[in-house]
Amino acid sequence: MKNSAMPPLALALLAAVMPARAAAADQALGEVTVTATREGQLVAETPASIGVIKEKTLREVRPSHPSEIMGQVPGVWVNVTGGEGHQTAIRQPLTTSPVYLYLEDGIPTRSTGFFNHNALYEVNLPMAGGIEINKGPGSALYGSDAIGGVINVLTRKPPTKAEIEGSLEAGSYGWKRALLTGGNAFGDHAFRADLNLSHTDGWRDHTAYDRQSGTLRWDSAIGNDAVLKTVATVSNIDQETAGSSAISKNDYDHNPRTNYTPISLRKVQAFRLSSAYERESGNSLLSITPYYRYDNMDLLANWTLAYDPTRYTTENQSFGTQIKYRHDFAPLRTRLIVGVDLDYSPGSRLEDSIVPTRIGSGYTAIYTSYRSGPRVYDYDVSYRGISPYVHGEISPLPKLRLTGGLRYDSVTYQFTNHFANTPILAGGRYYGQVADTDIDFNHLSPKLGATYAFTESLNGFVAYNHAFRTPSEGQLFRPAVAGSAAAARIAADSAQLLKPIKVDSYEIGVRGKLGVAVNYEVSLYHMTKKDDILSFKDPVSNISTATNAGKTLHRGVEFGLGAQLASLWRIDSALSYAKHTYETWKIGSTDYSGKEMELAPRVIANSRLTFGHGERGLAQLEWLHFGSWWSDQANSAKYPGHDVLNLRGQYPLARDISLFANLHNLADRRYAESTGVTSGFETFAPGLPRTLTAGVQAKW
Repeated sequence: MKNSAMPPLALALLAAVMPARAAAADQALGEVTVTATREGQLVAETPASIGVIKEKTLREVRPSHPSEIMGQVPGVWVNVTGGEGHQTAIRQPLTTSPVYLYLEDGIPTRSTGFFNHNALYEVNLPMAGGIEINKGPGSALYGSDAIGGVINVLTRKPPTKAEIEGSLEAGSYGWKRALLTGGNAFGDHAFRADLNLSHTDGWRDHTAYDRQSGTLRWDSAIGNDAVLKTVATVSNIDQETAGSSAISKNDYDHNPRTNYTPISLRKVQAFRLSSAYERESGNSLLSITPYYRYDNMDLLANWTLAYDPTRYTTENQSFGTQIKYRHDFAPLRTRLIVGVDLDYSPGSRLEDSIVPTRIGSGYTAIYTSYRSGPRVYDYDVSYRGISPYVHGEISPLPKLRLTGGLRYDSVTYQFTNHFANTPILAGGRYYGQVADTDIDFNHLSPKLGATYAFTESLNGFVAYNHAFRTPSEGQLFRPAVAGSAAAARIAADSAQLLKPIKVDSYEIGVRGKLGVAVNYEVSLYHMTKKDDILSFKDPVSNISTATNAGKTLHRGVEFGLGAQLASLWRIDSALSYAKHTYETWKIGSTDYSGKEMELAPRVIANSRLTFGHGERGLAQLEWLHFGSWWSDQANSAKYPGHDVLNLRGQYPLARDISLFANLHNLADRRYAESTGVTSGFETFAPGLPRTLTAGVQAKW
C-alpha cells in the first residue's frame, strides 16, 4: 500500500481510538477518558467520578514514588511501605486487600487470583502518558477486584518525529535515577522506548531498593481504518521490604531509622506483552487485544516473622484476550457495546518455613538472621475467567445520557497440591493442606447511570453499581497457621468456603466551570460491602485469619477545585471526608459492630500552589493533610493525623536543558505512614524525613 493513499499516522490513530463524538472535546467539560469503555469518551457523559492525571503533570512532578502523584485526585491516598511499595485507600481504608483493579492501557497488570497491593511498582509510572482513576466499582467492562476503584496507567504515545529525552537525578539517602525515552515515526509506524534505572539506600536501616524497567510501544496504521498498538513492559525489582516495619512509640519518637526486620526481602520480575487491534468502520468498532503476562515474586515478609516466619516464591503466567464490538445508531445517539474477556493464568507457590534469630523479645524484637526449615506449601493453581458483558448508552433528551451494563463472570480455580492432605509441622506451627480441587464462582453484575448537562459549564451524574471480588489464590489455598493439627485442618477447610465480596454503590455528583479560570467537581457516595473478607487479628497470638465476617459501610464526599488566580499563579485542591464502619462484624465473643474501620482517616486533603509555567520555570508548594485515624479494629488507639509540606520546581537553562528539584517534608515533621496495635502496644511505620532530590533533563 502506498503511503500517499492513507491519512497521516497521527490522524489514523486518533480516528481509531477516539469515538466520533469526542470531536466536541473543545467545549467546556471536554475532558476525555479511555477507562470507562476502553476507548475515548467524554468525562461529562461518564456516570462516574474519574480523576485524570495528565502526562504534563507527571513530567512536572517526576514522582519517585506513586504517593507523590496519586493524591492529586480527591479521595485517593497511596502510602509508602518501602522502595516503591505501597498500600492504597480509595473509598476504602488503607489496605493490602485486593479491592482495586490496576490496569496498563486497559489491561490488568495481574490476574484476579494473583493480586498484589504493590501493583504500581510493576508499572513504569514516572514515564507514563497519564493516569486515570475511576473511583468506586468499575463499569460493566471490568469484573472482580474493581470495588474501590480502577487505576489505569497509560503508556506514552510515540513521537511524530525523531526525539530523545533523558534525565539524571540524585538525592538524599543514596537516591539515584536515570530516565531515558525516545522514538521516531516512519511511514505507517511509530515507536517509543522508555528506560528507568532507580536506586536508593533507604532512609531506614536495611531498606535499599533497586529497579530496572523498560517499556516499548509500537503503533502501526493498517489501511485507512485500523490501527495496531503493541506494548511490551519489563520490570526487575530487588528491595529490602522493611520500609513499612512498624516500631514502638519510643523508637518512632527518638530512633525512627531503626528496623526490627532487616532480614526481610522482596524480589520481583514482571513482563507483559499486548497487541491491541482496533478497526473502525462507519458506526462500528471492533477491538481485539490478546496479551501475555509473567510474574515471579520471591518474598520474605516482615509482618509475619513473629508468628508465621516463611520465605516463598509465587509465579504465574497469563494468556488472555479482550474482545469488544461497539456500534452506534443514529436515533437518540444510541450506543451498544458487547464483548468478552478471556483469562487463563496458571501459577504456583513454593513456601519454606524459616527459623529466625532474634535479639530481644516481644514486639520490639529485632530479627537479625535466619536458616531454612521444612517446606510447608508446594502447589499449582490455575485461574480461568470467562466474562461476557453488554453496555448500552442512549440520549432520550439532548442533554440527558443514560447508561446501563451487565457483566457475567464465570471463574474457576484449578488446584493441585504436591503434598498429601495432611497438616505439616514446622517450628511448632501447623500448616493446613488442601486436597486437589476445583472451586467455581459465578456472578452477575448490573450497572446503571445517567449524566445531565444543565449548561455547557455544569454537568451532573448519578450512578448505581454492583460489584464483587472473588477470594484470591492465597486466601483460598494458603490458610492461616494454627497451633494444632486439628485447628490447621479446620483453617484449611474453612478457607475453601470463602465467598465473594458483594458491593452495592450509589453515587451522585456534579462537575463544572466558573468562567475560564475555575473548575470544580463534587461527588457523594454510599457503598455497602457484604460478605467482606476481613482479617481478624488475635490480640494475643497476633495471628490473622481471613473470614467472611459481615458487612461494612463506606460513605463520603469528595471535592476537587482548580483555579487560575493570575497569569502565573494557580491553586489546585483535592479534599475528601469519609467514614468507614463495621456494620456487622462478630466472631465468637469478639464484636466490632459499630466501630470505625482502622487506617481510615475521615479527612484527606492535597492542596498545591503553583507559580510559573513548566516551559519558563515553575515552583510548586504542596500541603498534605491527613486527619486522625484508629489504629486497630477495637478502636482502642488513635493516631492524631499529620500535615506535610513538599516543594518542587524546575528551571530551563536552555531551550532543551532544564534543572529540577523536589524537597519532601519541608518542615521535617515526624509522621506515620501507617499505625497498628501489636501485643497490646501501639506501633508506627515512620514516614520519610526531609529529603532532597535534584537533577538535570535534556532533550534532543
